[in-house]
Amino acid sequence: MMNELSMVQRIVVWVLPVVFAITVHEVAHGWVAKKFGDNTAFQQGRLTLNPVKHIDWLGTIVIPGVLLLSGSAFIFGWAKPVPVDARYFKNPRKAMAVVALAGPMSNLLMAIAWALIARIGVIVHSEFISLPLIYMGIAGISINLILALINLLPIPPLDGSRIVTGLLPHRLAWQYNRLERFGFLILLALLMSGGLGYLLAYPMYYTQKLFFTLAGL
Repeated sequence: MMNELSMVQRIVVWVLPVVFAITVHEVAHGWVAKKFGDNTAFQQGRLTLNPVKHIDWLGTIVIPGVLLLSGSAFIFGWAKPVPVDARYFKNPRKAMAVVALAGPMSNLLMAIAWALIARIGVIVHSEFISLPLIYMGIAGISINLILALINLLPIPPLDGSRIVTGLLPHRLAWQYNRLERFGFLILLALLMSGGLGYLLAYPMYYTQKLFFTLAGL
């Protein structure tokens, strides 16, 4: 459906969903960390939906921009990670697991919100109102599901690895976290080889189908 749009239209449709998906993801981490007693993100002014506070020029601007301009159907990005200091947590490993889970969960909630927005577009019988809502709803569902699924991969330092760390015995968790120095290289290798797309293809297909059904598409 997105192929019907011009490049300028694609950029307009994707900008808001991408910025919100990345920004809210990071704010969710900081907000949950604050609930567990860590005020670091709050004190640094990172518990805000102002995207300027969270922009990482490479992950928020360059990478999504290049993917959009290349016509890629697989668009993702990232923001500056919010600071989390586990020393303030009573049970650091368990708290970090919950803080990590907050990011992907926020993306799933946003995917629901975008599905409802798209559904409004389906219901409203006005081309000038319905089409923008439907296109942005599709973009919002897609980017949020991609971010949720990627971050749930158990590759350090992705959120999935923090969740796994909270479940493992201390010794195994320590050994597992030693992989973090290779995490970026592993992700890069998966991306360049097409392995990332292979891993996410079926989960993305079925979750996207579910949310598109919710949207009435």
